[in-house]
Amino acid sequence: MDIHLDETESKGRYRVRLDGGPEAELTFSKLGAKAIIIDHTGVPDVYRGQGVGEALVRRAVEDARAAGKTITPLCPFAASQFRRHPEWHDVLG
Repeated sequence: MDIHLDETESKGRYRVRLDGGPEAELTFSKLGAKAIIIDHTGVPDVYRGQGVGEALVRRAVEDARAAGKTITPLCPFAASQFRRHPEWHDVLG
């Protein structure tokens, strides 16, 4: 799955499109240089059950871990993924 990252100084977005279909996304806000807040995960119905949303959150976790950042998952979907994946708790803010 080819997940792309778009960033500005204060916000960011991970996005993926499978087989030319609609775009799925995870958006976040930056809290300084060391923390982000995941505020939205949107996955079109056509991708449901394929692990697309989980892959977006996993990518955010991997990037945060590599950069020494923490994540606050305000988005209900992202928060549920953190509950399902205790191995991600090292990046919880």
